[in-house]
Amino acid sequence: MENISQEDYLTAIFRNLDDVGEVKPNLLAEKLEISNAAVTDMLKKLSRDGFIDYKKYKSIKLTTDGESYAKNILRRHRIWEVFLYKTLGMSWDKIHDEAEKLEHSSSDELINLLEEFLDYPEVDPHGYPIPDKKGKIKDSKSVIAITELNKNESAKVVRVNDDVKNLLTYLTKIGINLGREIKIKDKLEFDGSILIKINGNDVNLSKKVASNIFVEKIK
Repeated sequence: MENISQEDYLTAIFRNLDDVGEVKPNLLAEKLEISNAAVTDMLKKLSRDGFIDYKKYKSIKLTTDGESYAKNILRRHRIWEVFLYKTLGMSWDKIHDEAEKLEHSSSDELINLLEEFLDYPEVDPHGYPIPDKKGKIKDSKSVIAITELNKNESAKVVRVNDDVKNLLTYLTKIGINLGREIKIKDKLEFDGSILIKINGNDVNLSKKVASNIFVEKIK
């Protein structure tokens, strides 16, 4: 991935924060598919600009300014995704890259008008919550990865990771999209793969794929 902007770094940090609000530099490098050295250079700049708290060999934390900046970029990105998907009819596996371009050149006024035009959507086409004008994000504690379900449990797909290359195209081929109900038929200890029933068919998911599909349990 080349020419990664400051905005891209901040949103990547925000999206990968752990339970205590931190992310390790090597994980950031992995997610952005760049070298650790390149990440270190940008982290030093973001720290100087007051967007992150960073010390060598330590995890990264966003400052208040950094978090606000990241949420604003995510808001722009996700509202553009909704527009491209719902209004223009683009497929969900193509809208991420297009929204990535549009988010950097849009004013807050334009984003607010788009949000109003779209009737104030709460989630993007991949199921991720859209921050409101004040940066508030709807709580989603009930959302878990398919890997956390047990045998014979049923759930509804509510989110898929749009950062994993070619995942969305693959999910479309096997009939997985938002709102679909699944049932866990078996979990294999050997390789962590999971057999699910969806649309009346049995589908085997690798552990990697299953860990990037998020659901809410059906009680």
